[in-house]
Parts: sequence; structure tokens; C-alpha cells
Amino acid sequence: MVVLKGEAPVGVRNFFEGDETLLRILEERLEPDFLAYAVKELQAFGELAANDIDERARHTDREGTPRLEKYDRLGEDISHVWVNEGYRKTVAETYGTGIVGYVHKDIPELGCKGNYVYSFAQGYLLSQSEPGFYCPVTLTMATAYLLEHYADEELKAKFLPHIAATGDIELFEGATFLTERQGGSDVGANTVRAVAEDGHYRLYGEKYFASNAGMAGVAMVLARIEGAPSGSKGLTLFAVPWQEDGKLNGIRIRRLKDKLGVRAVPSGEVEFDGAKAFVVGDPAKGLKYMLEALNLSRICNAVASIGIMKRALSEAADYAARRDAFGQRLDRFPMVQDSLMKLRAKQEIETAAIFDLIALYDRVTAGDATPEEAVLSRLLIALLKKESAEQAIHFAHEAIEMHGGNGYIEDFVTPRLLRDAQVLTVWEGTANILGLELIRLVNKLDGHRVFIAHLESRLERLRPSAEFSVVIDKLAELGGELTAFASYDYDLQTFEAKALMQKMAVLFESVVALEWSEKHGGKYAKLAEIFIETAWGTRKPGGEMKTVKYFDEVMG
Repeated sequence: MVVLKGEAPVGVRNFFEGDETLLRILEERLEPDFLAYAVKELQAFGELAANDIDERARHTDREGTPRLEKYDRLGEDISHVWVNEGYRKTVAETYGTGIVGYVHKDIPELGCKGNYVYSFAQGYLLSQSEPGFYCPVTLTMATAYLLEHYADEELKAKFLPHIAATGDIELFEGATFLTERQGGSDVGANTVRAVAEDGHYRLYGEKYFASNAGMAGVAMVLARIEGAPSGSKGLTLFAVPWQEDGKLNGIRIRRLKDKLGVRAVPSGEVEFDGAKAFVVGDPAKGLKYMLEALNLSRICNAVASIGIMKRALSEAADYAARRDAFGQRLDRFPMVQDSLMKLRAKQEIETAAIFDLIALYDRVTAGDATPEEAVLSRLLIALLKKESAEQAIHFAHEAIEMHGGNGYIEDFVTPRLLRDAQVLTVWEGTANILGLELIRLVNKLDGHRVFIAHLESRLERLRPSAEFSVVIDKLAELGGELTAFASYDYDLQTFEAKALMQKMAVLFESVVALEWSEKHGGKYAKLAEIFIETAWGTRKPGGEMKTVKYFDEVMG
């Protein structure tokens, strides 16, 4: 017989409170004044995300999904996307925090810009309740990045203040439209045409998977100017306003996609029929620009993944602590303790690793990084995007299993976590596409040598230990595998790439685990032990049950 003890936890939930790892990251990465501001704001946003935003997310997913209102009462095509009022409130509250804007303009209270560490801390909290809405935020972040880095001053002045709005002026959400029916991930096959007209261009054609359709105020679109060469080199980046003079700007939505998860974001098929468009930057570098924005979006994807991982773990641990089975609480059984502790070690270390990458990315985008660091940033983005997306699915699965039959019921958050997690392995590049990125970085930029040298330099600063020895051995082993990989022909590289990426990601996270163990001790030393033991299979059958031994200290 099983009995569920009590109701949901009493008191206001807050995704920021009690997150020691996130707080330590902020303490390490932010200046004192910025840290004080960030803690205050994240405390408020953590409460909002855990309560109001979470409840709205449930409503949007179950009953209030976006709808396409194709025609008005006179039969005119208005291609209007309806979203529920709760969703609109989440839009206003989230952008009002500066999750996008304060990367590009001063925080009034501080008199200086924010950074990606702070923005992604906000995204991490948001994704614990609404990873679906974090997709439009991601697209808006990418749009702002492209405008700030590549648009001329006139175009930047026209759009960027609205993209970076924090409640001060009208908000334009962003979008990045790449995918076409005949191309998919093969962007070079795109056929949307750009025709010159009176100092600007008009776009003709369609985008087949356009997220934030109908909600975006401006979309960044790849199109081919008439006469441009075929393939990826002939693509130009355009900024396309959704409306001109209060009317649709030659844009129609054919239909919205009926997606498995992340139902909060309207994804549709968009047709351009003379849409007014403005060239962004060098017309010959459109794909290069968009790939830069894609790297930012991949970090957002990883942040959404660790947000789902954190929520799934929290739900599983809370349920196990309140559920009685066979005369005792679930979390008193060694097998349950083992499962939860392995999840905890992975989630904490992967979060620290991703924010380690984010700090590097801040330096890269600020122009303060070395060429080697820029290569390392691209490589880590690919590795950690792939690893975290796959782990988000695994964590959602484990949370469902911990709940048993209840985990499969929509009254609980666990089914939505699984549905929302599944898309993260697809958006911003599948594992296959990310494998091709590894091959490019190895073959063209010696990315494998940069990666090994970076880890060696970090390990040189650490004290020896049993776990340290394991990581040193694995680094030597992986170094040999990467050297061999660089010598393979292309077909063999594509065959081996994904498995190698998983090893690289876990090795990077192992180094981060050792650093946190040495720097912070306490529970982080124990988490590092469990992480490395689990990652590299060092525990022998019948050996010490560290996950059980440390459970109450770490999970309590």
C-alpha cells in the first residue's frame, strides 16, 4: 500500500531561494554592486516564476495555446495570432526585468549595462516554469545581438530600442527565420528572394518553421538577392518589420504548427509577398551573421535544459520525500537515494559548467577573448548544448518514474517537462548538426588541441586526489582519441563525432567538478566524487554506496 503524505509544500515557492550553486556563480562572476542588484531582482523573479508564471504556463499548455485568426469579418487576411491574457502578462513582466534589454543598455539603478551571466541566470529561473516562453526570449536576444553587432546606425536606431524595451517604450519581440521546406538544416538551399526597390528590398517566398510568428515585431530573415550566387554564400541577412504603417508588411501566416511541447510559442509557416526588408551588415555575410546568433541561441537552449533539469529534480525529490511505500518514505530506499543523488550531481555540475561557458562567451562578445578562447567558446557551445538537451529528457523521464503513475498525469508538471524537453535536442541544431560543428572546428581551427590544452592548464592548478587521477587518465585517453579523430577521413569523422562529443562534454564537466570541490568543499566535494564515479564507471559492484552515504547531507 502506498500513501501520499500531506499536500504540496506550504509557503511561497521561489526558484532562486536555496539555489546555492547559482548564488556562488553570481558571487564569482559579478562585481559587488551588480551582485547586490542581481540577488534582489532574482529573488523577486524567482518567486514570480515559481508561482504566477508557472500557473500561467500550465494554462497556456493545456487550454490557452496560441491560435491563428486568419481572416477578419470582411474576409481580409490579417494573420493575427491570439495569445491568452496570462501569456501577455508573462511577456510584459519578463521583458520588464531586462532579460534582453539590459545586455544592450544601462540598468538605471546601476548606470551600466548588464551581461549574459545575469541574463542567463534569469533565463534559468524562467525555464523552470516556462521553457516554452523562453524560446521567444531567445529569439529576441538573437535579434538584439544581430542588430547591435552588424546593423548600421540608422537601422539600429530604428529597431534596437524596441527590441531592448523594458517597459519604457513599445516592445518588439524578435524572431529568426531560417528554415525552408526544401532545406531544413541545409540553409544554403534557401530560395526566399529579395528584390531591390527604392533603396530597400522586398521579400518573396516562404519560411516553413518560423517561431514567434505573429508575436514578433521584427524578424531577422535570410534571403537571396536577385543575381546572388547559389548556396550559403549568396544569402543576405534582412531585418523585416512585421507591420508597416499599422498594417501587415506583406506577410501571411499559412498555419500554426501543432507541436508536441513548448506550446506557448507560436510556430508557423510564413509567406512573404513583397515584405519590406532592410539589409543588415555586409550583404555577402548573411549566413555568417546568423550563425553567430545561432551560437547565442544554443547557449539559451542549454540554459533552458538545465532549467528543466532543476525543476524535474526538485519535483522528484519533493515527491520522494512525501510519499510512503512499503512502510517508509521513498527517499529512505537506497535505490531511490542513488537515483536522486546521481541526478543532483549531474544537475549541479552541468549548471556550473554552462555558466563557466557563459562567462567565456561574455568575454568573446565583448572582444576581450583570445583567438583560442573564441574557438573554445564555439566548441563548448556545441558540446554542452548537445549534452544538456539530452540530459533534460533524461531528467524529465526520471521525474516521471519517481512519481509512478502520477508522473504520467497532466495534473502534475512532469508530462509537460518531458514534452518541453524533447524539442531541445532539435532546436538550434540536432546532435548530427552539432557533430558537423565539431568536425569543422577540428579540421579548420585545431579545436581538439585548443580543448585539450585548456583542460590541461586548468588541471595543473588543482591538488591531486583519487578523482583527480581518474580525470587525468581520461584526459590522456581522450587526447589520443581526438588526435586520431583529426586524421580520419570525413565519413569516418561523421560516424564517430557524436560519441566523442559526449566524452568531451563529460570530461569538461569533470574538470569543473574538481574545481568546485577544491574551491568550495563541503557538499561540492561529495558531488564531485559522485559525478566522476558515475561519469566514468569507477565504482565496482559491492563497493561503497557513496550516493546513500552522502544523501542526507547533500539533499537535506
